[in-house]
Amino acid sequence: MTAFQITHPFSGFSVDSIDAARAFYGDTLGLDVTTNAMGFLDIRLPDGGSILVYAKPDHTPASFTILNFPVDDVEAAVDDLNGRGVVTKIYDDEMGTDAKGIMRGGPDRGPDIAWFRDPAGNVLSVLSAS
Repeated sequence: MTAFQITHPFSGFSVDSIDAARAFYGDTLGLDVTTNAMGFLDIRLPDGGSILVYAKPDHTPASFTILNFPVDDVEAAVDDLNGRGVVTKIYDDEMGTDAKGIMRGGPDRGPDIAWFRDPAGNVLSVLSAS
């Protein structure tokens, strides 16, 4: 038997405010968020798996996308997020995004994708599932 056994892997990232993260991930995005015994957040993903969110006093937002949400229709998802107060136009023309913040995919560009930030500045995305 090996000592390294994969049973329930999870990912994690830091935020500067647990309360703001709880409200954003739970209320704004509608994810299943609970607080564990250590005061960290556990985000349960719809298809299984989880994410640990912890407060870090000297938090620096990730410079890369920490969480991707595959969706059937990126434009509809962006409209929904914008209706919830989430800003999806976070990059200027360097990424080639349109007025809604959607980078249209193609053979050399990958799927349609739009990025947005959580209250701690971490980058998330919605991207075409197909």
